Amino acid sequence: MTHTPLPPSLAPVPSGRVALVTGANVGIGRVTAIELARAGYQVVIAGRSLERTQPVLDEIKRLVPGKPAVFVPLNLASLASVRECAQQFIGMNLPLHLLVNNAGIAGMRGLTTDGFEMMFGVNHIGHFMLTQLLLPLLQASGPSRVVTVSSRAHKRTPGLDWDAVRQPTRSITGVREYAVSKLANLLFSAELARRLQGTQVSCYSLHPGVVDTEIWRALPSWTRPLLRWRGLLTPEEGARTSLHCALHAPHSESGLYYSACKPVRPSALGQDLDLARALWERSEAWISGR
Repeated sequence: MTHTPLPPSLAPVPSGRVALVTGANVGIGRVTAIELARAGYQVVIAGRSLERTQPVLDEIKRLVPGKPAVFVPLNLASLASVRECAQQFIGMNLPLHLLVNNAGIAGMRGLTTDGFEMMFGVNHIGHFMLTQLLLPLLQASGPSRVVTVSSRAHKRTPGLDWDAVRQPTRSITGVREYAVSKLANLLFSAELARRLQGTQVSCYSLHPGVVDTEIWRALPSWTRPLLRWRGLLTPEEGARTSLHCALHAPHSESGLYYSACKPVRPSALGQDLDLARALWERSEAWISGR
C-alpha cells in the first residue's frame, strides 16, 4: 500500500525520541506511525500480527532508512499479553516519549480472556494496563505524552454500567458497548492527566472523525452503507488529530479532548470527575495481580 504523506511537521522532534503506537498495521494507526517516523521518532509498533504489520515496517524503512520501526506482539484482549508487551518494550532499554493508544475494535462481540465485555476490554482495559505498566518509563523520559483515541461516540451512552462491562456484549450491533468503551477512553485520559499534574507527562484524548478503516469490519453488513452515507474520512484525514496531539498540542491543554485538531467540549459524562475517578479505581482493581 502506498502512503500519501501528510504535510511535514512544523517542528521536527529532537533526536532520540521514541514512540510506541498500538494497532498501527492499518488505518489511522498506520498513518500515525509512518508520520511519526517521518517527523523523527524511533517508532515501535505493538500489534497482534507481525505478518500484517510487516508492510508498515517496510514502508517506514523505505521512507526513513536510518530509523527502522520495530514490532512487539500485543493482544489487548489478553492482559497477560499486555504485560508481556510492556516487559518486552522495557527490556529494549529505550526511553519512551510518546505512547499512542490507538488500537480499537467496533462491533466485535463476547468476552476478553480476562472476562471483560470485548470492546470495553480491548479499547479501555488493555490500554489502561499498558499505560500503567509503562508510566514509570514515560515519567523518567519526560517531557512525554500519552495520546488516546476516543470517539464522539462517547456521547451515545447514558453512563457506565459496572456489571455490563463484565458480561458478554448484549446489543445486536455492539454500538452501545462501543460508545461505553470510548467514554472510558476519554475519562481515563482526563483522570490520567489529573493524576500527572505537575509532571512532564501530558495526556490527550481525541475524536479522529468517522474514518474508513477496518475497525468497522465486524459491524453487521446492513450498517455499513449508513456509515458511508454519513461520509467517511480517509485514514490520512483521520490521523491528523492524533498527530496534532502527539506533535503540537500544548502541555497546558493536558487532559483535554480534541476533534479536528482543537480542544472541544465532551459530553456531560465526559466531564464527570467523579465518574473518571471511579472508572480509574475500578480499572486498577480489575487489573490488580494480572
